[in-house]
Amino acid sequence: MLRTLLLATSAFAATGALAQPTANPFAKTSTLPYQAPDFAHIQDSDFAPAFAAGIAAKQAEIAKIAGNPAAPTFDNTLVALEKAGQELARVDMVFGALTQANTNPTLQAVQKDMAPKLSAADDAIYLDPRLFARVKALHDHADTLKLDTEQAALLDTYWTRFVRAGAQLSPADQATLKGYNSQLSSLGITFRQKLLAATKAGALTVDTPDALAGLGEAGIAAAAQDAKDRGQPGRYLLPMQNTTMQPGLASITVRATRQALFDKSWTRAEQGDANDTRATILEIAALRAKKAALLGFKSWADYQLTDNMAKTSQTARDFLNGLDAPTAAAQKAEVAELQAAIDKDKAGFQLSPWDWDLYAEKVRKAKYDLDENNTKPYLNIWKVLEDGVFYAAGEMYGLTFKRRTDLPTYDPDMRVYEVFDNGKPLGLAYFDYWKRDNKAGGAWMSNFVRQSKLFGTKPVIYNVANFTKPAQGQPPLVTFEDVRTMFHEFGHGLHGLFASQTYPSISGTAVARDFVEFPSQFNEHWALEPKVLAHYAVHYQTGAPMPADLIAKIKKAETFNQAQTFGELLASAQLDMAWHSLPASATFGDVDAFETQVLGSIGLDTAHVPPRYRTSYFNHIWGSGYSAGYYAYIWTDMIEENVYAWFKANGGMTRANGQRFRDLILSKGRTQDYGVMFRNMTGHDPELAPFLKSRGLSPE
Repeated sequence: MLRTLLLATSAFAATGALAQPTANPFAKTSTLPYQAPDFAHIQDSDFAPAFAAGIAAKQAEIAKIAGNPAAPTFDNTLVALEKAGQELARVDMVFGALTQANTNPTLQAVQKDMAPKLSAADDAIYLDPRLFARVKALHDHADTLKLDTEQAALLDTYWTRFVRAGAQLSPADQATLKGYNSQLSSLGITFRQKLLAATKAGALTVDTPDALAGLGEAGIAAAAQDAKDRGQPGRYLLPMQNTTMQPGLASITVRATRQALFDKSWTRAEQGDANDTRATILEIAALRAKKAALLGFKSWADYQLTDNMAKTSQTARDFLNGLDAPTAAAQKAEVAELQAAIDKDKAGFQLSPWDWDLYAEKVRKAKYDLDENNTKPYLNIWKVLEDGVFYAAGEMYGLTFKRRTDLPTYDPDMRVYEVFDNGKPLGLAYFDYWKRDNKAGGAWMSNFVRQSKLFGTKPVIYNVANFTKPAQGQPPLVTFEDVRTMFHEFGHGLHGLFASQTYPSISGTAVARDFVEFPSQFNEHWALEPKVLAHYAVHYQTGAPMPADLIAKIKKAETFNQAQTFGELLASAQLDMAWHSLPASATFGDVDAFETQVLGSIGLDTAHVPPRYRTSYFNHIWGSGYSAGYYAYIWTDMIEENVYAWFKANGGMTRANGQRFRDLILSKGRTQDYGVMFRNMTGHDPELAPFLKSRGLSPE
């Protein structure tokens, strides 16, 4: 997932600026290589004054642009806007990273205080009639400006920003819009902070290891350590991950424990306490619908998708609806298969969601003789990263990597690597993989520094995940699903590292939601590429390669359980679109009732396969910028399968093919129409067949 910062990097404030101490680490550009953040000298107390000083500096810069008496030109308006606010951008990039991955009460207080101020500041830019008049003058006379492709893209980007921000509304409507924006910014932060607390509080704690039977020695040791870390020595704790289904459900043999773990997950944010998110969600959904209506759209989904590859919400809904029937048919078959396994065990119960993963694993073992415990010894996380993820990038793009231990990080478990492009410095990549209670759930990529020829900056990217950290003394082994996540997030990283734009607003990953997941999902394919797999999948103790028969089993099982794996994703996407297709006139009254109605109407077997994210803990859409955009994971999966089919038909993993993908997709940023980029790569429009085949959902 690409994580975008929720604080507006383009913002400035009209009042309340405080002087920034000269010792503040954000006062000047970092002197570290690539302008990397100097975490050794960044304190929590630095952020409030840094924001204040950055805001004040940008205020002056924006005022100068808006009040320029000279006729608007590309340089004195658009380039000037790109240059404005660099001091603010520096603090915002680091603050956004920390509040997602390493937060604390001090940072949360600053976050809550700053969100509405920065929202108002953004409004002050995009609702300034003087600025809009300058951008409009350029837009209206674009044909006479002789702009190159990137300049034209930047002009279009700013025009779209201003219009979507309400620049064409009346002053009265703009005042209303400002109120909506302020409330939404605060509510988004409130949701995220409630969910973080609810997720931590939702952990399952048991008194004896017997309740965790099946989890394995290492898993039980990790649970004991987690309990000890939370001040409960002698007990066993399973921390909650962000998704509905929890890792322990695949191995714990005590059904009562599995049900308790599932129930904890399902109701984590619905306890009627201070961390209950439902009232906040209703406010967000209603305000979004009102904002969309004010801007002339039927719904928030219609507003959001105008700038996406899909173009319209109807296109996205039709796409999702067309997948319901084949997925439901596959779910019916999988339910029958798992129930047969339960009956064979004479277990005496009907399949429930908390039984699915355990019995899917049993069926997997029976059908493919594949056991996750047999694969993990061959998947040392750092071996996977250096000899798998990096090796694939070398084979495809000629990249090499050198670990940097001299650069400070915000957590001691992180690793930093310098990236070289055919021997030339390209950028830096940070990796923060282990789960912590103060880290948001899921996995994501973002930038500490964006690539920009205008500023002469090279990209500094980071990948974050939430893998289970081994107990002290245990090897750092991961699951094959974790391996996929590592390749996925570094696919985003490549998109950021290969950015080659002059202007940061259209650089690298600054693309539409339903395009940005395309490079990351495409990169997952190389996890199972034979020469890549052979390079990283070796036994952590003996160095022996993963046996050929085990590799064959992994590949053979690729489409196994897809009705669940894909079905929970599809159900979440449908839930997202349903919430955000509501008009402003709708009644926003009961989260659970609406969710039940939607899940019952789409034709999927959500009784056995619940959505990957329930409404109350769906951070993607309420707190992380993917509102009316969760369909993008499926949409981009569809288009990347088309590209992978092209690769297979044209020689597979070769440097020539990698260069083509880099030139036509990864290095383009937001400089070209997405459909054009795709057709340039494949020679045709997106087709559904490769995607259905890859998911085992086609009749073939």
